[in-house]
Amino acid sequence: MAGEEAVGPPRNRSRMKALSKVRRYGLAMISCGIALAAAWPIDAPASCFLLAVTLSSLFGGLGPGLLSVGLSAIGFGYFFLGRTVPPAVEPAVFLRFAVFLIASSLITGVMEIKRRVEQSRNRAEEALRQAQSDLAHVSRVTTMGELTASLAHEVNQPIAAAVTDANTCLRWLNRDHPDVEEARAAALRIVKDATRAAEIISRTRLLFKKGTPQWELVDINEIIREMVALMRSEVTRHSISVRTELAEDVPQLTGDRVQLQQVLMNLMINAIDAMKDGDGTRELAVKSQRAENEQLMVSISDTGVGLPPQQADQIFNAFFTTKPHGTGMGLRISRSIIESHGGRLWAADNSPRGASFHLTLPVEAEAHE
Repeated sequence: MAGEEAVGPPRNRSRMKALSKVRRYGLAMISCGIALAAAWPIDAPASCFLLAVTLSSLFGGLGPGLLSVGLSAIGFGYFFLGRTVPPAVEPAVFLRFAVFLIASSLITGVMEIKRRVEQSRNRAEEALRQAQSDLAHVSRVTTMGELTASLAHEVNQPIAAAVTDANTCLRWLNRDHPDVEEARAAALRIVKDATRAAEIISRTRLLFKKGTPQWELVDINEIIREMVALMRSEVTRHSISVRTELAEDVPQLTGDRVQLQQVLMNLMINAIDAMKDGDGTRELAVKSQRAENEQLMVSISDTGVGLPPQQADQIFNAFFTTKPHGTGMGLRISRSIIESHGGRLWAADNSPRGASFHLTLPVEAEAHE
């Protein structure tokens, strides 16, 4: 059985290739037959057969195109030049046939060049998309690596609470007169803490995961809440307060959940970095709201050092960074992701101090097309 399964897929691919070839060459023969039937009563072989050659070359490729040239030449010569008296002797008729052969050959060549150029372009576009995806994944993993200590603390908290509740539960059960209600309450807290730890691990694993974009309906408010929860330990460690203003009437949109999480994570980490060494109030504000033209807007504001003077227009350039150990790719990747979703990402100074990043996303499902 294992051997049959191993050879099954290659056989299927070979069968599909053979079927595709039959269809392409069948198209050439059928188009030439239709051209002959159409040209016979109206005595216009050149136009009809050239159309057949064009269709065969465009949809079938070089082989079917050359087959259609040969079949068209045979049909042209036998059914039309043979009808002249004497056959194929008049210079005008012979010239007509030669022009047809040259034109049909040129059409086949041009169509083949066009097909190969399109294939090369498609391969280049796919390679570019893959490179962008790989770069985004590397950036995501690098960022998550920087948050290792905070993430470990975030996971350790519910686990430690679950252990404490488990010991409490045992104490209630080991009494001379076990208190079942108190033990049940402790057990419920264990379930709650374990679930919280599992959710944190699940969100973290999702951000580490590498794969092709998965377009689906997503709730931007839910993504914001997830990333705020993931950053809880980091903002607490730097004494930063978080304020969220999430509009209740925000509709769902079509997008890749992991990519949108990455954008919000990058922007929130940048805001934290801008505030962690500063004095005064440290506040991270995240806001969602409806915007014009069926758009959603998300704003992330901080009270940090603000945008770099005389360089605010360069922060989205690749490799531009003000951090000592920054890669300069976080904002560039974030803007690329938002633009691939049909939206915009820009920055502005925050009043009275700090910076604000705003992104808009279309509600329309076909944004990523």
